[in-house]
Amino acid sequence: MKLLKSHGLGNDYLVLHEGELGGRAMVRGVCHRHTGPGGDGLLTAGPKGGCDYGLRIFNPDGSEAEKSGNGIRIYARYLVDHCGAPSSFTLNTLGGPVGCQVDPEQVTVEMGKASFVPSEVPVDLDVPEAVEQRVQAAGEDFVFTAVGVGNPHCVLFRDEALLDATRWRRWGPILEVHPLFPNRTNVQFVQVRGPQSLEIRIWERGAGETSASGSSSCAVAAAAVKTGRCAFGEITLRMPGGCLWVHVAEDWSLRLRGPVAEVGWFQPSETWIAGLR
Repeated sequence: MKLLKSHGLGNDYLVLHEGELGGRAMVRGVCHRHTGPGGDGLLTAGPKGGCDYGLRIFNPDGSEAEKSGNGIRIYARYLVDHCGAPSSFTLNTLGGPVGCQVDPEQVTVEMGKASFVPSEVPVDLDVPEAVEQRVQAAGEDFVFTAVGVGNPHCVLFRDEALLDATRWRRWGPILEVHPLFPNRTNVQFVQVRGPQSLEIRIWERGAGETSASGSSSCAVAAAAVKTGRCAFGEITLRMPGGCLWVHVAEDWSLRLRGPVAEVGWFQPSETWIAGLR
């Protein structure tokens, strides 16, 4: 087995370059922060589905994710740098096809269209659109907007001066598994910092707190436009790991761009691998 570790603003993924994936125990083992190479997920080749390349995305708990903006950008950079891919190509994911453009400094991906229709998120609500709905969790009343961008998101805009002064780390894991979300959900807590500038904290489904997330950035940007907090166009998303940029078009299509950095290669021992089987 040979793995490449890269990150997008601290949101790190392992790419399976050589070897077999194995089962969920293998995913959990390689993603473990103390006894494995460690990562917020594992990326490996998947079915092309009519695209130039295919990608499967696994959360660190072993579950499979439909889409990940940072994961896609990391895999796109890997394909160009290590597999001879051209700078522009299409990539098939469980959450649908995406277009990728790999430049020397940044990677841009077309993330598809945002949807607020409950069945497309999915979220169990009997409303035309899951915009500014109410939910009770952890003894609190929350107002949220549910967004589907190939995977589910629960976006909560907050009025507090400091997000880290709230109990978002307590609320995130409870909302992730709330019965309203049949496939669980990613959770974002958001402050508006300017006309086209947002600050977010992220609780990622199957991974927990993450320093950055591409699909979360897309969902937050779309929710901000939908609720009138931002205008269509490019929006800056500020996270603990840094900034990503999302362009929201009037047809709700989303374009995500930002940097990717390579950490290095890992080749676990045969004994270690055998212990995971």
